[in-house]
Amino acid sequence: MRHVTHTGHGDHASHHAHQAPGHAEVTWPMAARATLHCLTGCAIGEVLGMVIGTALGWGNLPTMILAIALAFVFGYSLTLRGVLAAGVDFRTAFRVALAADTLSIAVMELIDNGVIALWPSAMDATLADALFWGALAASLAIAFVVTTPVNRWMIGRDKGHAVVHQYHH
Repeated sequence: MRHVTHTGHGDHASHHAHQAPGHAEVTWPMAARATLHCLTGCAIGEVLGMVIGTALGWGNLPTMILAIALAFVFGYSLTLRGVLAAGVDFRTAFRVALAADTLSIAVMELIDNGVIALWPSAMDATLADALFWGALAASLAIAFVVTTPVNRWMIGRDKGHAVVHQYHH
């Protein structure tokens, strides 16, 4: 893992304002990219889960459980793909994906599904309803905003997507 060190340029205090002692500097764009990665897997899993649950005539609870499970599967899969491409064995890549994504996906799913559950009539909307897609888009956007600081905090402590980046360099 590459750590940022002070080079003597600029204000020393402001340089360290965004990093914990001994940890890599973390920027908001870095955290946003990690969160966008998580959002992609979550959105794929959520939509696929809703489509499958609806097609099978399932109720809200089993459909939501399937959607959450698939959000984790797709979130982990996107990370696995990148780490495996770096030549890492599957067992190690799987552990990296778990370490990198579990908290991020969990927060995203908690917020996303919480918003949907609290949104009036959203749980009763069908795939053909604008309410379904509007509520889903809004809930994922809110989840993105809430999860980005979580990812920033984790990366700053060499957790989350900081673990993944070790395999990309």
